[in-house]
Amino acid sequence: MLGFAVLIGFYLLGTVLHSSMHIPLPANVIGLILFTVSLFLKVVKLEWVEEAGAFLIRHMLLFFIPFVVGTMVFFHYIGAHAVMMLASLFGSSVGVLLISGWTVKLIRGRERSNHES
Repeated sequence: MLGFAVLIGFYLLGTVLHSSMHIPLPANVIGLILFTVSLFLKVVKLEWVEEAGAFLIRHMLLFFIPFVVGTMVFFHYIGAHAVMMLASLFGSSVGVLLISGWTVKLIRGRERSNHES
């Protein structure tokens, strides 16, 4: 129970910060960032939330049901624009792969030149 209380607490903290400070990030992302920082700073112990996290991961499939049902509502729109959507998905995936590879190559090159110096 403590794990769920901690997770919900960080979600609510993110919601409060989002609404009061008008941060341009979703409230759940703000809460997740705060939670991650708290874990790294050892403010929150992993043991407190480990069991709740394992439970949520085990039942993750249930959380996708509303998304899939919502997608079915717009199926006629998706079907009409399927080629454009697939091209966009493919193009963006290829772009991410190319940029990631280029970045790794650039960083590796700098590491090698630093070790040789």
